[in-house]
Amino acid sequence: MHDGSTEVEGYLARLGLTERPPATLEGLRRVHRAHVSRIPYDNLSIMLGRPDAVDPLASVARAAGGGRLGYCFQQNGAFEWLLTELGFAVSRRHGHVWFRPEDQLGTELNHLVLVVSGLPTDDNPGGHWWADAGLGEGFAEPLPLVRGDHDVDGWSFGIGAGYGAQAAGRPTGPAAWTYRHPPGGAISGIVVTSRDHSAAVIDASHEVLSRGEASPFRRVVVAQRIAGPDFRTVRGLVHHVVTPGSRDQRDLTSYDDWRGALVDDLLVPVGDVTEEEWTSLWDRTVASHRAWDEAGRP
Repeated sequence: MHDGSTEVEGYLARLGLTERPPATLEGLRRVHRAHVSRIPYDNLSIMLGRPDAVDPLASVARAAGGGRLGYCFQQNGAFEWLLTELGFAVSRRHGHVWFRPEDQLGTELNHLVLVVSGLPTDDNPGGHWWADAGLGEGFAEPLPLVRGDHDVDGWSFGIGAGYGAQAAGRPTGPAAWTYRHPPGGAISGIVVTSRDHSAAVIDASHEVLSRGEASPFRRVVVAQRIAGPDFRTVRGLVHHVVTPGSRDQRDLTSYDDWRGALVDDLLVPVGDVTEEEWTSLWDRTVASHRAWDEAGRP
């Protein structure tokens, strides 16, 4: 029998929350900030050649048990479960993250989007909010699903083109919208729609992204978390701390520095990683860094 209450307690403890947040906007903001700061986005299991499942309950078990949660499908699958258990009304959307302008019109599913409804405010009378624990570099608090630019901790995030919740008359919020990421970030934007985002489609996309030879998730180890205004990232052998007004970047020149940055700063759980796996991953990461450096760091 699945004991949801025990896993809720374990999940909240992982987030540093000693009490259940209420199903209010303030409660949503509190659990969202805790999630993106305490549970890092990472592709370590993918880079080790043993990607974790995207089944939400398996992801919840890892989150509650202190393991790695993974990337967007796993992060938001678990987060949706937690929010629902806490009493929030949550629905899903199909997300297409794009990096280059020519990719903007693509239709493949590469991001799971969550909408929390029923929390109206004066500025967001429709009461629909975009909650996302799976961007890695994103918004520390949920964004109101209202067209325009939205400030969170000094960062500007844009919601555009699409149908407003009131105009569409949808109880679960708008069917589609576009998202503009801050300039110079890890992504350029997202196109959100109601295209097929069923479990079968998520499983198929996960298979391609976690095991496909051309997948960007298999190129280099990445870990990210959002600590208030700080976007903290280890990408390959480079440690980044980016704020709205500053950008610090330094190379991790030794194995100990690299592993320490992943574990101590990015908070990546590594108890299951063997020394052989660490050695192999370090050697591959050094080789990738050297090739990137010789190419002029494109």
